[in-house]
Amino acid sequence: MDRHTYDTGIIGNCAFLAHINKNTNVDWLCWPCFDSTFIFGGLLDKKKGGEFSILPEDEFTSQQHYLENTNVLITEVSPKSGGKYRITDFAPRFYQHQRYYKPLMLIRKIEAIEGSPRVIVKCEPVSEYGAVKLNVNRGSNHIQYLGGEENIRLTTNIPISYVFDEQAFVLNETKYLALTYGEPLEAALISTADRFLAETIQYWRTWIKHSSIATYYQPFVIRSGLALKIHQFEDTGAIIAASTTSLPESPGSGRNWDYRYCWLRDTYYVITALNHIGHFEEMEKYFGYVTDISFSEDDRYQPLYGVTGKKNLIEKILTDLDGYMGNQPVRIGNQAYEHIQNDIYGQVMISMLPLYTDHRFVFSERKDSVKWIEFLLNKIEHTIDEKDAGIWEFRNMANIHCYSNLFQWAGASAAEKMARTIENKELTDKAIALKERAAAHIESCYDPVRKVYTNSAGSSNLDASTLQLIMMNYLDPTSQRAKDHLIALEKELRTPNGLFYRYLYTDDFGKPKTTFLICAFWYVEALASVGRLDDAQREFANLLQYSNHLLLFSEDVDEETGSQWGNFPQAYSHVGLMNAAYRIAIKLDKPIFL
Repeated sequence: MDRHTYDTGIIGNCAFLAHINKNTNVDWLCWPCFDSTFIFGGLLDKKKGGEFSILPEDEFTSQQHYLENTNVLITEVSPKSGGKYRITDFAPRFYQHQRYYKPLMLIRKIEAIEGSPRVIVKCEPVSEYGAVKLNVNRGSNHIQYLGGEENIRLTTNIPISYVFDEQAFVLNETKYLALTYGEPLEAALISTADRFLAETIQYWRTWIKHSSIATYYQPFVIRSGLALKIHQFEDTGAIIAASTTSLPESPGSGRNWDYRYCWLRDTYYVITALNHIGHFEEMEKYFGYVTDISFSEDDRYQPLYGVTGKKNLIEKILTDLDGYMGNQPVRIGNQAYEHIQNDIYGQVMISMLPLYTDHRFVFSERKDSVKWIEFLLNKIEHTIDEKDAGIWEFRNMANIHCYSNLFQWAGASAAEKMARTIENKELTDKAIALKERAAAHIESCYDPVRKVYTNSAGSSNLDASTLQLIMMNYLDPTSQRAKDHLIALEKELRTPNGLFYRYLYTDDFGKPKTTFLICAFWYVEALASVGRLDDAQREFANLLQYSNHLLLFSEDVDEETGSQWGNFPQAYSHVGLMNAAYRIAIKLDKPIFL
């Protein structure tokens, strides 16, 4: 069986994110927000998803690469009939007028690099997830697409007739296409596009220069950092799990979810990854998003929210779309917002810890410390003895999950440190008491015969999420109990080729058929933590083969074929890679590249 990979790269500017296929098409673009309707959705339906392609008249081959240390994507096309051309795709992002300029604008620069190739430009945006075909209005140097929420305009120096009629033309000079949403490009096209490109390249390269990235497999960590960055919706600080919806976890599985939202359960991992590469601005923006949500919730957090903090993410099935490679259903919204997930209070509490322990943050700015710590501790206290859906969001199964109580233990531990920092004895005592209650629940999951912690109290099932018992230092990584726990998990959940299942028991949709990539990176971290550093390095290097041609990683990987599945690219797979590389680099005593 052939290996399936996603043939797209991503560009973005922290306002939107687009997928550019090796075949030149914009396969996915949602405007105006990450979770809005797609404007181009060929990823889910070739006919109803619209098209924005720059193709030769005949067969062709193509290659893609990023401009080094940027989110600017190059696609080089070689038609069978001869000639060659290059498309440079980017989303403008740079600093001007004391703020970041990040318009809803996709710019495509087309250059002949060999011969005189003939190309055809097709631009057919849609709205309402393909249900609305936009009206096309032809101008002198632009085409307007009307009928959506806002006007979309394509400004170009290609003769409008050629684009309007989808007619081939000879690429004898550099051509530009600027697609805008709402606000059109009123400035001079060529000089503006070239200036935007130069400044965007400079922005990304400066961002990387200001990152503290370990030398260990540095190109992979750089690409992961760049990918994670454009999954942040800068307007609010939210970081989404993925920019796509309904890419199946495995063919025909029905596990097709909308991941264009921000999961609070991933807060700790994201904050940790950003901290490791020294990007505090993104950390603070993300923390601001969580703060806004926190003070709008009286009782409990939802597991996930929209990028603007929207709560009701009602799940709908779009029956008229084919789905990725025919995989249905196509879902928008995510029913998991209704679930109970009790690890998230600890996740948020831990994310606050650097604000109190890292002196690069100004402690005097934490004026509301007591209110914050008490607020979250009360949430932990309220939910600590409660059954929940767990990290994997089981739809019809509730248990006392080891992982949920681990993060309540870790959250209470963080609260204890913060309370001691602000010298508040009452909060310190409360945190210690909650830590002990959480630990009792965790211990109720221990199987002394198999020397392993199970996924929940009274269960015999194993779960990769309990690897975190080691990384969170609930178990002393040097202890025999930690080493035995890891051996039991790898014996059951590790595949012969180094991938890792979340679990192998039956859930609401049957048994999982693909491995979960972030779990494999957790496994690497656990190996490094217990001192099996050679194993950690071997396993880490092995996992890198599961990227696509641009070093981008999916959510799921098929054990037998190594195929990529699930929403793509998965921000948290990249977070897992970054954290695993950092942990190994620290153990090797090569933490920072100067």
